[in-house]
Amino acid sequence: MPVQLILGYFVFSLYTLAYQELQRQLAWRHASTSRVGARPAHQFLGPDEEQLTLSGVLLPEFAGSRLSLELLEAMAATGRSWPLIQGDGLLYGEYLITGIQTTGTLHFQDGAPRKIEFQLMLKRTDSALLGDLTEQLASKL
Repeated sequence: MPVQLILGYFVFSLYTLAYQELQRQLAWRHASTSRVGARPAHQFLGPDEEQLTLSGVLLPEFAGSRLSLELLEAMAATGRSWPLIQGDGLLYGEYLITGIQTTGTLHFQDGAPRKIEFQLMLKRTDSALLGDLTEQLASKL
């Protein structure tokens, strides 16, 4: 079974929930101090928040299940951060689920949607343990 991504206990794949797009936003913090007669001075403070958005389409008739979205909702409700690992082994870090957006269309007679578009919003939180692991891996490369 090909795996796209793993978030905690949840495996993204064609059989569960496949995403079509991964957007990653990175930012860095810089403090500024006003100076008389000159441009402000800036000091680098380090990395700012990192956010990921996974978006895709779930077609329960063909692949995946609404239960996959419900499992992600249950994971989000715990308030915990989860390790995020790409299918090829790339470790992204630990992420909170900050939001899930779904849009159901093309409904069956019983009201169940044939097509569910979704967006999963994640925010990086790295615990001390995973942070140390990331540093150890970086020092080995």
